[in-house]
Amino acid sequence: METTDRTLLIVEDDAAFARTLGRSFERRDYTVLQAASFDEVTAVLQTQSPHYAVVDLKLHGDASGLACVQALHAHDATMLIVVLTGFASIATAVEAIKLGACHYLAKPSNTDDIEAAFGRAGGTTEVELTNRATSIKTLEWERIHEVLAETGFNISETARRLGMHRRTLARKLGKQQVK
Repeated sequence: METTDRTLLIVEDDAAFARTLGRSFERRDYTVLQAASFDEVTAVLQTQSPHYAVVDLKLHGDASGLACVQALHAHDATMLIVVLTGFASIATAVEAIKLGACHYLAKPSNTDDIEAAFGRAGGTTEVELTNRATSIKTLEWERIHEVLAETGFNISETARRLGMHRRTLARKLGKQQVK
């Protein structure tokens, strides 16, 4: 991180987590801005131009974190954006990167992980490859999250597109991802 601009925007709708993360970055000499929704992100961008952003993938309301990533990248293509999510999937990771994120982290991640991700924005060939076969449950989890991302995290529409009852989908989303 060679820039002297250490302005960071945290896009997170969990106020307690956003506050904790913000304090942690402030202790590292970042100027921290916060937004809890897509509308708040666009309002911040009218007066500020942060160099870094941490965006939660699943936000309350109509817009997902992916829409925020797209808006942030459109505002400044050099902004380093890390997506942070408790709903990690290959589909949403790919979309986040395509929309302008430099990295994608699954929760729980801490300030060290996020700051390291900013430093690895260029990518690396040193990522360890695994021989783990993909299970049916993992494929199902990936497909559910792919459709969730397509629908802007609308549970009812996702259930309709997947041909399952809304409660069944909610139950599947409530379970931990099978590794």
